[in-house]
Amino acid sequence: MSARSQPDVICFSHLRFSFVFQRPQHLLTRCARRRRVFFFEEPLLDSELPRLEEAASEHRGVCVATPHLPAGAGPSRASAMQRELLDGMMKRHGITDHVLWYYTPMALSFSRHLAPAATVYDCMDELSAFAGAPPALKEREAELLRLSDLVFAGGASLYEAKRALHPSVHALPSSVDVAHFARARAASRAEPADQAGIPRPRLGFFGVLDERMDLDLIAAVAALRPAWQIVLVGPVAKIDPSTLPRAPNIHLLGQKRYEELPAYLGGWDVALLPFARNAATRFISPTKTPEYLAGGKPVVSTSIRDVVQPYGELGLVRIADAPRDFVAAVEAALAEDRGPLLARADDLLGQRSWDATWATIERLLDGALERRARAAAAR
Repeated sequence: MSARSQPDVICFSHLRFSFVFQRPQHLLTRCARRRRVFFFEEPLLDSELPRLEEAASEHRGVCVATPHLPAGAGPSRASAMQRELLDGMMKRHGITDHVLWYYTPMALSFSRHLAPAATVYDCMDELSAFAGAPPALKEREAELLRLSDLVFAGGASLYEAKRALHPSVHALPSSVDVAHFARARAASRAEPADQAGIPRPRLGFFGVLDERMDLDLIAAVAALRPAWQIVLVGPVAKIDPSTLPRAPNIHLLGQKRYEELPAYLGGWDVALLPFARNAATRFISPTKTPEYLAGGKPVVSTSIRDVVQPYGELGLVRIADAPRDFVAAVEAALAEDRGPLLARADDLLGQRSWDATWATIERLLDGALERRARAAAAR
C-alpha cells in the first residue's frame, strides 16, 4: 500500500478521549495501527492565554490534543484561537497529507480552511437532539455533509435519517470486542470491591447517566422490587446528580475504566438498558447491547428502535417500557436457561466485531483516497 493511502488522521470529537471508551476510541485506536491519529478535543475554558495540551495516549499512535482557551472568549474568537492552535499542531508534527474525521460538525468553524486528502463524517448520534445542542449545529452538519467523501451512520435509525443526504452513506452499527466482554463469563473472576458486598439478584447498567436515562423507570423498578439491587456504573453528564433516583437498593458506583467493565458485568444477574423514549434516544444504537450479550447476560431494554431491531426481534433482548412490564421482563430473564441465549447471541456477535467494522471503514477510506488522488491527477 502506498504512503499516499496512509495519511495522518485528525479527528474532531465532542467526546473526550479519556471519557467512556466507546465508538470513537474503538475505531481510532484501530486506525492508529497504520496511521498517526490526532484526537482534537473540544476546548476547556480554563486558561488566560490559548494553549494546546498534547498527550500521548496509552494507545500507541494516538495523540490527544486538548485546547485550553480563556473563559470569556466569544464564539468567533474561540474559533480563531482553535484554528491557530490546530495549525500550530500540524506544523509541529509535520502533518501535510491528512484525513479529517469529524464527530462534531461544529469543528468546521476552525478547520474548514484545511485541504484534506479526504473528509469523513462518522455520525454516531443525532447531536442536534441532545440537551444544550448549539443552534448552528444543523447548519454545520449540512455543510459537513457537502464536504464529506464518506459518511458513516452509527445505527440503522441514523442510516435511515441520513442516507438521502449524501451519496456515500454507510450503515455501521455498534460493534463489540467479544473477547474483552466474554471475560464476564469466567466463573473464577474476582468481584470488584465496591460491588462484592451488594446482595443478589443484581440488575446492572454501565454507561453515561444523562438525559437519555429513564430515571423514573429505575426508581419505579427499585420500589416495586426492594429485594432487587440496581447497580449503575458510569459518569453523570449534563443532568443534575441530585435528580438521580435514591433508594437503599440503588447503587451508584461512578465511572470505571473500560478494562474494569467485564468484572462488574460478570457480577450481574440481568443487564439493563433503561433508556427514556425521547428526542435524544430516537436514533441511538447502544454499544452496550452487544457488550452485555458478549458477557453472557440476559438483557432487558425499553423499546429503543435499534435495540428492538434486531436484538428484540431475535429474542436476544426482552423489551418493556412500563414499570410493571419491565419488572415482569426482568423476572423472566432471571428464570430463563441461558444456554440457548448464549448460543444465539454468539452467532450474531461473531459478525459484529470492531475489527470487522474497522476493516470495512479502511477499505472505504482507501477507495475514497484513491478516487481523490485520481481526480487531482486528472486536473
